Amino acid sequence: MPHQIGFVDNSGGVLAHYKMLETIRDFAAANGWTVLRYNTAPANRELILKGVGYTGEEEIFVGFRTYQDASADYYNLVAAAFTGYVAGNTFDTQPGARLSGVPAHNNRIDYWLTLNPQRIALAMKVGTPVYESCYVGKMLPYGRPSQYPYPVVCGGMLTGAAATRFSEATHSMPYKGNRFGLGLRSNDAWIQPQAYPWSNTWIAGTGASATSPNLRETDNIYHLLPIELHDAANIWGSLDGIFYITGFNNAVENTLVIDGDDYVVIQDVSRTGHTDYYAMRLDD
Repeated sequence: MPHQIGFVDNSGGVLAHYKMLETIRDFAAANGWTVLRYNTAPANRELILKGVGYTGEEEIFVGFRTYQDASADYYNLVAAAFTGYVAGNTFDTQPGARLSGVPAHNNRIDYWLTLNPQRIALAMKVGTPVYESCYVGKMLPYGRPSQYPYPVVCGGMLTGAAATRFSEATHSMPYKGNRFGLGLRSNDAWIQPQAYPWSNTWIAGTGASATSPNLRETDNIYHLLPIELHDAANIWGSLDGIFYITGFNNAVENTLVIDGDDYVVIQDVSRTGHTDYYAMRLDD
C-alpha cells in the first residue's frame, strides 16, 4: 500500500483542516478502504472508514472528524477507532468509540500520510512549525487471532477532543511511554498501555542522558526499535510501521532507507531532544 506527501492550505475559501480530512478520505478510498460515512454538512465534518486487514476478510473501523473554535484559534482533527459501525449513530457514539484529538491548522498543513490494509498513520507540520501525529487501526499482535482478534489502536496527541491549539506546550505524541492519547483495545475494553522503548528508563525514558550509549547511532547506522505496547503483565504487540529512532545527530524530516523501505523522521511537537523522534515507514 502507498503513501502520500503533500500539503493543503486555505485557498479557495476552504479551511486547511477540512481539506486534510478530504485528503485522507480520497487517499484511503483509492487504496482499499471503504468510506462508510463522509459528511461535510456540519461544522464538525465526519469521515468513517472500514479496512479489511492483511487477510482481506477483516472489519477494521476507524475515523476522523474536525472540530474547531475560531475565537480560540484552533482547528483540529479527531482520530478515532471503533469496534463496529452503526449508520444511525453519531460519530462519537459509534460502538466502542475511542477518540484522540490532533492539533491541526486552518492555514497550510504539510503532511505525510501512509496506510496499509489494517492501519492509517499521519504526521502533520503546522503553525510555527510543530509536528502532530496519529495512528488508527490494527497493530501487530503477539498472539493468534483466536486469542486476540481485534488488536486495534487509537493514537493521537490529546485526551479526547480537547480544546487545544497547536501552540500549547505540554501536549505530546502518543508513542512516548505512557500517554493518555494512546488507547489499545484489549479483548474487553480500552486500556492505556505503556510504549517501549520510551517506557525503558535507560533507553529512552526520563533517566536517559546525553551520554547514554543507547541514545546515538552506531557507526553512522540508525537502528530502528519497534514500539511495543505492554502493561505490567502483558506484551500486547508492536505498532505497524512506526519505530523509535534516536535524535542524536538527527533532524526532523530526514529520510532513510532500510531493506528497500523508505522512512521519514518525525519529531514530538517542537521538542528536539535525543528521545523526541520516531521513524514512520512510507508504505509502497
